[in-house]
Amino acid sequence: MLIIKLNATNSTNSYLRELSNNKQLEDYTVVTAKHQLQGRGQRGTNWESETGKNLTFSVLKDISGIPITDNFFVSVVTALAVRATLNDFLIPNLSIKWPNDILSANKKIAGILIENNIKKNALGSSIIGIGINVHQTYFENLPQASSLQLITGKTFNPDHLLLGTITHLKFYFEQLKQHKQKLLKAEYESFLFRKNKPSTFKKIDGSVITGYIQGITDSGRLCVLEQDAAIETYDLKQIRLLY
Repeated sequence: MLIIKLNATNSTNSYLRELSNNKQLEDYTVVTAKHQLQGRGQRGTNWESETGKNLTFSVLKDISGIPITDNFFVSVVTALAVRATLNDFLIPNLSIKWPNDILSANKKIAGILIENNIKKNALGSSIIGIGINVHQTYFENLPQASSLQLITGKTFNPDHLLLGTITHLKFYFEQLKQHKQKLLKAEYESFLFRKNKPSTFKKIDGSVITGYIQGITDSGRLCVLEQDAAIETYDLKQIRLLY
């Protein structure tokens, strides 16, 4: 497994994508950086990370054997792998906030950005960006963010976190390769933040609703039981869970 360590780059996802466009890379090639100048998160947001305090890396994964209809399972597998790694390090109260933020209690400690390469209506490769807040202790205007150090009072070896994540990624991708989608979906849903609890959501039109998260569809849409006892499904652009 090739691990490329950088002091700084605009984005590990962008760096790895450009590298893979120019040369053949082995599966699970990793790019990690102490500082990202333009780190990105879900919904077009920036990923704020203090230099040298956190673990930010991207992984190149061959997903050519996965049906395009199962593309959300790349996100499922990654979220489960990061959650399992943090569980190994005894981080408490872990859950997955749909689609793939990792929380401790109600604090975000890790985020994931997945960029799949699709050609001729088939999956080719995926660049999986992962950010884990490790030792950062101050997050400006981010009241829901926290870090492993803030939560536990301990320090961590980022290399151990990185290798642990890769180990779990390999395990869960092997499960996907063996067509265990139902088991993966059930495990993912078992860790869903606020599942079966009364929750508040903001829809794309600005309206606010209450409902109960029931799970996800196979394509990754969120299933919400709403006040009229109907279950509606939403994609990432249509709804946002409010804390």
